[in-house]
Amino acid sequence: MTAALSAHELIARHRSTLDQALEAIRTRAYWSPHPEHPKAYGETGSLDAAAGKAAFDALLGTRLDLGQPGTDDWVGGETSPYGIDLGVTYPHADLDVLLPAMKAGQRAWRDAGAEQRAVVCLEILKRISDRTHEFAHAVMHTSGQAFMMAFQAGGPHAQDRGLEAVAYAYVEQVRTPDTAEWTKPQGKRDPLAMTKQFTPVPRGIGLVIGCNTFPTWNGYPGLFASLATGNAVLVKPHPRAVLPLALTVQVAREVLAESGLDPNLVALAAERPGEGLAKTLALRPEIRIIDYTGSTAFGEWLEANARQAQVYTEKAGVNSVVVHSTSDYKGMLSNLAFSLSLYSGQMCTTPQNLLVPREGISTDQGPKSYDEVVADLAKAVDGLLGDDARANALLGAIVNPDVKARLEAAAGLGEVALASREITNPDFPGAVVRTPVIVKLDGAKPDAEAAYMSECFGPVSFAVAVDSAADAAALLRRTVREKGAMTVGAYTTDPEVEQAVQEVCLEEAAQLSLNLTGGVYVNQTAAFSDFHGSGGNPAASAALCDGAFVANRFRVIEVRRES
Repeated sequence: MTAALSAHELIARHRSTLDQALEAIRTRAYWSPHPEHPKAYGETGSLDAAAGKAAFDALLGTRLDLGQPGTDDWVGGETSPYGIDLGVTYPHADLDVLLPAMKAGQRAWRDAGAEQRAVVCLEILKRISDRTHEFAHAVMHTSGQAFMMAFQAGGPHAQDRGLEAVAYAYVEQVRTPDTAEWTKPQGKRDPLAMTKQFTPVPRGIGLVIGCNTFPTWNGYPGLFASLATGNAVLVKPHPRAVLPLALTVQVAREVLAESGLDPNLVALAAERPGEGLAKTLALRPEIRIIDYTGSTAFGEWLEANARQAQVYTEKAGVNSVVVHSTSDYKGMLSNLAFSLSLYSGQMCTTPQNLLVPREGISTDQGPKSYDEVVADLAKAVDGLLGDDARANALLGAIVNPDVKARLEAAAGLGEVALASREITNPDFPGAVVRTPVIVKLDGAKPDAEAAYMSECFGPVSFAVAVDSAADAAALLRRTVREKGAMTVGAYTTDPEVEQAVQEVCLEEAAQLSLNLTGGVYVNQTAAFSDFHGSGGNPAASAALCDGAFVANRFRVIEVRRES
């Protein structure tokens, strides 16, 4: 296969970006090569807003032919949470044809080496970045995210997470030298001399099982971690969110082919309605790595049953915020209101349980009772979302009927401090848009425990009255240990309380944010600096992104010879 893009050209084009990514994960300082602002696009080959929207519109009602082997049908059926039928169809694969074809290219990909694999991945990410406006519409109309969030989280932030995975993969692969000369003295006899060669070898085919809410942000780390470590990657999107990952596969296949490599190293596995393809694929012997984001039940099934594969899961948890005291009451309420509202709470990092002492809290505005704190938070959310245009821009749309059902049922779980209201989106009348509900619960009552100790994914929060700061820390510990947590937040001006909460998070392996009152929110993490999840509690078996996330996707094989 003739290469239009030589390894030398790709190294010259992307090595400096790789080096900057390596420095960023070392220092944990802010860095990103992918612009967050929509107006940054439109030059040097990238699509501007109008061109990106036109490219997305041109996809609607079309067949996305990826040129994959083994296509035996065409499947589709995505309906946007904003009420639009996408009408795109995708190749359905005969696995007995596709999987062997994917394995065929792995030898050349393995032999390409860590640096070439990294810069090929960076070329894929660069081309995706150039089409960020197009991808933003694809993410918006499959996830229900509002456009700006789809643009940022589904575009540059997702691309950052993919690049971060490539950087970690590169570090782990070059940790061992390619060759070594080994000489052992033998006294008066000639020394023993060996030449040793070390090669990172892939495990096999990696399977990425996509999610509905963040198809690119959650999909890219596993995809690029496996690809950069020499594995072929089969992408199985969520049936409601195929388009963003199908476009990703399309770009990857183009770059691989232009680089003289087998495009079948990356392929798509779309499914028929009700087919349950993820479970079938997870048990195939060719699948040696699985990356999954979604429900706890299926994540635990994968961990128990896909024994031939290394399984990396991001499941569900119950995220808590301890509200003990604050020196910026207004800032705390504003920050929490935004965190509860963003994308209608449809984030695995959104706070669910607000643990508030029943005797109240101390603030810069004087003492506030439990009832006052909850009422003021409800007012803050109401104020944030009082303007429908602003509300639509923050909330997006409810992603599926299950979220809507949980939201409606939550009002019956306790005293409603803030009722959810329906909002009309004038641009998309078919969108289901709802503001958050806040429900007051007594942490000491057994009937309340069933609610706050279960994940209620969506715009639902529980203001849980607890006896004391110590009680809050104990409940936090129990929640993280039993249910897991992707995030923990705390507000306190008391060093002893801060230390107690921090100790819980260190011992139970939960990521903690303290006293956020500005423009950083507990449910947002920055690539190259923040860890998403920890891999140390039941919410996730891996962290995005660290060395452990990439190191076991390959093994180092040694060949030694006498010198």
